[in-house]
Amino acid sequence: MLKIHTLGPPGTNCEKAAKVYLDRRGIDGQVLLYETLEEAADEMMCTEEPDDVLLGCIVYPYLHELVFRNHHWMKLVDCFVVDTYDMVFASRLADVSRIASIGSHPAPVDLLAGVTGLPGALEPVLVTSNAEAARLCAAGRFDGCISTRLAAERAGLHILQNFGPVPMGFSIHAKGAHQ
Repeated sequence: MLKIHTLGPPGTNCEKAAKVYLDRRGIDGQVLLYETLEEAADEMMCTEEPDDVLLGCIVYPYLHELVFRNHHWMKLVDCFVVDTYDMVFASRLADVSRIASIGSHPAPVDLLAGVTGLPGALEPVLVTSNAEAARLCAAGRFDGCISTRLAAERAGLHILQNFGPVPMGFSIHAKGAHQ
């Protein structure tokens, strides 16, 4: 069974892309979620399964470092485009003007510029994934977050602004050194 190692927790765009990848190919597989793609790559390297793959997102911070640091055992074998879940600004609060702290993954942080009514000069706290931003927001770590609609809804947050889906590139990396 093909195992895809990628970014979690549940509700990330990487998880969605991994499921789409399996579905488009008619493959019965398993999606394994990790706190970071670096952790996913490390775990994949240690498995004895030769067909395990890593799914990365082309806007993941430091994907280039992940690729070049692991080029001796991992190679890029496929790329594809999938619309992300709707990207949203969500909050525990119903009033955007009361938001005093924000969490976001580094990749979509620039969406904050499009949030109407947000108090100025808020510096977001960067976290490991969109879904993690929603989880931490719901737990009280932040008042608001950039996340996926799915993760925000699962966390019970108010969706204050919906930016819609973003066509996104995803990469598949397999075991095997470059020749």
